Amino acid sequence: MRFSLSRRLLLSLPAGLAVAGAASRAVALPEPGQSSRDTLARLIGPRAADFDLRLDPSPTPRPWYRAVSQGGAVRVEGSDPVALTRGAYAFLKQAGAVSMSWEGDRVALPARFADFDSGRVGSAFRHRAYLNPCTYGYTTPWWDWQRWEREIDWMALHGADMPLALEGQEYIWRALWRETGLTDSDLAGHFSAAPFIPWERMGNIEAYLAPLSPRWIDKKRDLQGRMLERMRGLGMKPVLPAFAGYVPKAFADRHPEARIYRMRSWESFPGTYWLDPADPLFAQLAGRFLSLYGATYGDGDHYLADSFNETLPPLTDDGSDVRDAHYGDATANRSALTAPAVSPEHRDKRLAGYGRALYDSIRQTRPEAVWVMQGWLFGADRNFWSADAIRAFLSDVPDDRLMVLDIGNDRYPDVWTRAEAFHGKSWIYGYVHNYGGSNPVYGDLDFYQRDLKALTARGDTGNLAGFGVFPEGLHSNSVVYEYLYDLAWGALDKSPSDWLPSYLAARYGTVTPALIEAWKDLIAGCFRTRYWTPRWWRGEAGAYLLFKRPSVEAVEFADHPGDRAALSRAVAQLAALAAYRHADLATGDSTRRRAEGLAIAVDALIGTQQESLASWTADAAAYAGDAAEARDFVRQARLQVTVWGGSGGLHDYASKAWQGLYEDFYLARWTMFLDELRHATAAGEAFDQPAAVARLAAWELAWAERDAPIRSRKTTHPLQAVRDLIRSIGRA
Repeated sequence: MRFSLSRRLLLSLPAGLAVAGAASRAVALPEPGQSSRDTLARLIGPRAADFDLRLDPSPTPRPWYRAVSQGGAVRVEGSDPVALTRGAYAFLKQAGAVSMSWEGDRVALPARFADFDSGRVGSAFRHRAYLNPCTYGYTTPWWDWQRWEREIDWMALHGADMPLALEGQEYIWRALWRETGLTDSDLAGHFSAAPFIPWERMGNIEAYLAPLSPRWIDKKRDLQGRMLERMRGLGMKPVLPAFAGYVPKAFADRHPEARIYRMRSWESFPGTYWLDPADPLFAQLAGRFLSLYGATYGDGDHYLADSFNETLPPLTDDGSDVRDAHYGDATANRSALTAPAVSPEHRDKRLAGYGRALYDSIRQTRPEAVWVMQGWLFGADRNFWSADAIRAFLSDVPDDRLMVLDIGNDRYPDVWTRAEAFHGKSWIYGYVHNYGGSNPVYGDLDFYQRDLKALTARGDTGNLAGFGVFPEGLHSNSVVYEYLYDLAWGALDKSPSDWLPSYLAARYGTVTPALIEAWKDLIAGCFRTRYWTPRWWRGEAGAYLLFKRPSVEAVEFADHPGDRAALSRAVAQLAALAAYRHADLATGDSTRRRAEGLAIAVDALIGTQQESLASWTADAAAYAGDAAEARDFVRQARLQVTVWGGSGGLHDYASKAWQGLYEDFYLARWTMFLDELRHATAAGEAFDQPAAVARLAAWELAWAERDAPIRSRKTTHPLQAVRDLIRSIGRA
């Protein structure tokens, strides 16, 4: 049966029919500046009373603040609550009194603040965006309000005003699909598990590790309501979800007459189902989704809809150009895709229609809202998205009603220039930095300063609306994010060397020449790389060589970026493979023992980090409603950071330098592989690597299914442990 509810009937239904018990989020916001005061109080406690925060509502093209300390009292003026909060934090940092990071906070307030005047400090950017759709899988699936409250405080203190606010949407999708006649059984076979839900939202997968817990959906509804209330109170412009066209398979099966395409397989997962915007059902579903969303959470100004994330638009009427084709791994094949065999004129007409219909689907319900889309596809699928194709897709959307998030300038730095600054549309320039939620130590501070300074000096940036940082995962390299948001707030002329002393003073309290020189060496030695290229090697993911599925070709692994002689020696120890391959068993055994000792020592040392396999799985279990659900959540959490899913190249994509993975997973996997290689060498037999890898893949799945407690160990004397580790590397 065709979806029979008319658009008029859909839009007239009371929200309560679908969203039981959901109250409108049209709540009274706190008085201007109160949210800023509350944020500051959560950071520094009662001393927040020393700060006089004053909003200046005068129109201004760019946000600004001014912080003045006189006689021990501090006055901060600003153009909006985020600017006020940023101004207070900037003042505290320059005083060496406060540092807030994922590792923890340092708050050491002086008895009396010294006299100081920052002058008027403006941002070079109207908006400062934050977060990535993938963050909601790689980092936040188990976050509660307490953790999100801290992150929203972090955003405001660092001056970010445009977060991607994507929690709680499954509650609305569930209500929408129920209205169309789908049953809860249908939906149990639709929603993917929590750590993988972002790729369901972007149309890449469906029903992976289903069902999604109904309790998880309800908890995230309540959470999103609180998050949006806080964000709006701070004057932020949260980016909310919209309908991008993806429908459940059950919906597609029930509407064979609708123009629904089976999309191209993504990373070996089955193709998902996309409704052509030209079909009348598209506008009905899109409008109803926004109506339900507004009734539950309140309306927004910016709505994210990504229809073609790492997939291609259908260009033929039957969608035969996108069905059942396979991408291959994520390293190179995707960029080699070319446009289907249709004329450029037909392609451009089709793309223009898609762009206009996507915008219209938002405009019908929220006429003044802005459609937001990621520009990632223009770089990732660059052979399809030529300059002409991009122009066509954007051509029929009003300039002031589309914002492109050009997120990947650390990896695809030519997207906006190829797209001619997106032809008058507003756009945000930014970096992903963290891919896969993985946490290698890197981030080229010199590049960021040169790049952003050059960007703001150009005259061809069109309607550049802001700057953003779009990490797929959090909790690593906090110095990178501190510097990036400082650059966005008046520090574009500060090189990393100039900026470093004040950062260290805020972080450590006492700064010595030796500390500064050590940090300069650290930045030069391991941070100076723009994109972490070793994460992909011969189609294998994994942040470091140890984290990759073993291979006899590992001896050909190129060195890591940066000048890290000590790490190079450590990686070289893994070349025990070479000794085994040449039947030098004694050398192989000796080198292997040193590598094993190093991995075990690192595993013990990093128990002092804020995150570990134990904390990740404990957070997953704590989010559950009962013991059975806790086991399921832990299994999902273990799968994500190891196997991921599919039969393509995603295993180890979300690998982490975490305690619990070094010794129990990475080292154990290499040990199995080396045992088989050694046995074959000692017996004079050819080593069957494909068979060995198949056995490893089966072991990985079994490891993820384990239901055993994960130990958490913290080194009593971490500095001594570091010294011992360095000495052991030096002896290697």
